[in-house]
Amino acid sequence: MSKAARKSVLPANTHGYEFGGPPGAFAASFGLPIVCYLAAFVCNDVSGCPVPSALYPRSLQLSKLKTEVGWPQDGFLGLASWRTTGFVLAYYLFSLILQAALPGIVVQGVQLRSGGRLEYKFNAFSSAITVIFIAAIGTYLYGTDFPLWTFIWDNYVQLITVNLCIAFSLACFVYYRSFSVKSGNMHRRELAAGGHTGNLIYDWFIGRELNPRIAIPVIGTIDIKAFCELRPGMLGWILLDLAFVVHQYKQYGFISDSIVLITLFQSLYVFDALWMEPAILSTMDITTDGFGFMLAFGDLVWLPFIYSLQARYLAVYPVQLGLYGIIGVLAVQAFGYWIFRSSNNEKNRFRTNPKDPRIAHLQYMKTTSGRKLLTSGWWGFSRHPNYLGDWIMAWSYCLPTGIAGYVVKHGSPVIMSQGDMVDGNGFVSGGLVKQQVLQGEAKGWGMLITYFYVLYFAILLIHREMRDEEACKRKYGEDWEEYKKKVRWRILPGIY
Repeated sequence: MSKAARKSVLPANTHGYEFGGPPGAFAASFGLPIVCYLAAFVCNDVSGCPVPSALYPRSLQLSKLKTEVGWPQDGFLGLASWRTTGFVLAYYLFSLILQAALPGIVVQGVQLRSGGRLEYKFNAFSSAITVIFIAAIGTYLYGTDFPLWTFIWDNYVQLITVNLCIAFSLACFVYYRSFSVKSGNMHRRELAAGGHTGNLIYDWFIGRELNPRIAIPVIGTIDIKAFCELRPGMLGWILLDLAFVVHQYKQYGFISDSIVLITLFQSLYVFDALWMEPAILSTMDITTDGFGFMLAFGDLVWLPFIYSLQARYLAVYPVQLGLYGIIGVLAVQAFGYWIFRSSNNEKNRFRTNPKDPRIAHLQYMKTTSGRKLLTSGWWGFSRHPNYLGDWIMAWSYCLPTGIAGYVVKHGSPVIMSQGDMVDGNGFVSGGLVKQQVLQGEAKGWGMLITYFYVLYFAILLIHREMRDEEACKRKYGEDWEEYKKKVRWRILPGIY
């Protein structure tokens, strides 16, 4: 493409670097995958959570550390396998087939800068139900030995690697293909406002093309970003949780109330998102961000493997909350979900049908562009009340792990009943037992892992809110400054 042609497809509203620019993009691209591997190795069923050497870093020995983390015998080559690759690719292919084959609703997206709207077929909810139904049938027939669950547990690290490779490949593919975007093309392809800085690392990370699509024989046209947003990773998160539940039952002969709560909460979150799938069309991910490594990695690797850390922890060290513990955690979840869902519903109803009697009484401010901004109800409470609800729910995912941390003690074989307690502070599996899982000196230190999600999610939401603010400043100009006078607080009134 000529320079003149390339300039003609560049968005008019370009903006500067985000995420710390090229250095930040480079650090995130290589640092965050390492975090996923660290979480997998440092908290395990081989030696403990965290591994004993982490408690005594001064006496750390590499050979001992490798044993404690369960490092593969064939080194880095053991981080992947062809069998796991085939399994994951089959899962992605099945997800594509379900999107194409199952009935769904067709919805038009927001208006593009170049004019017109893209069409999206939505059936992620029915697709997920189909997969869960198949898994349920398999579990009914084979019990805890159903190959899906044992495969996930036995190949956990390899699953991270394969999904990471898919995310990397997708980022490279859409980056290379974005240079074929031409002005006035019939497919309404266009570049993202912040993804064409000219810096290769940054543009590859943030995403050059806004809504990359690909035509696949038999399956049809797939919007890559929308597909990754809610399908393989979101459902994969729940499949991981269920595999951990099955492992706990297989090891101890019971399922703890804590892992049940976490799995139910996270399933509610995921299936709520899948049911409300058209709502993604108004999110920054779809309307503003290009599709690059940032979204590919976040959707396919970070979300399923980091968000399920608590369930993985409980699969090895069950925690019984009791009645009052359950009520407390349920209260936190219900409060957060109420704020999250009611505020999002309020916004979506106002955007789609301002005359809806449920929101017709709300006050709003009209901008010079003709858009309306809510100044009462949830959106008069703060500019991002849904983020507050989201963060409160995050606590309900972590609290069931309690004061986390455990050590796996290996010793002489002992015959015990399945699920027996050890000194009131640990568990053993049934039969001829060669190990005990105790909290011991690791108690409390495991919270660095099981509560990592709360800290990370707070940083994520604040950063996302700051990006939203910048986008709204560019979009509404002086009107946004006036709006901020009416709705002063960003997320939590009186604090932020």
